[in-house]
Amino acid sequence: MKFIYPAVFRKNEDGGFHAFFPDLECCEASGATLDDAIDNANEACRNWITVELEEEEPLLPYVSEIEDIETEEGDIVRNISVNIRFYEGWDE
Repeated sequence: MKFIYPAVFRKNEDGGFHAFFPDLECCEASGATLDDAIDNANEACRNWITVELEEEEPLLPYVSEIEDIETEEGDIVRNISVNIRFYEGWDE
């Protein structure tokens, strides 16, 4: 199953990037470059969704429209796509 959530990438004072997902509580990542931050955000998103799906009653939040996300000057918003395969018995 494919999950797509927007992430906001913000440049740090040290030149690296910090990413957060407005829809996924406490899901954040960082990287020395934008590409590193995107890779780390993808992993953070996958981990967040995987943990939520392991809950007895998983609650995946609605996806915000990119236009509705509050950003600061210089922020970059990218959709992060995560594919998770469900195997027989995944919910046991």
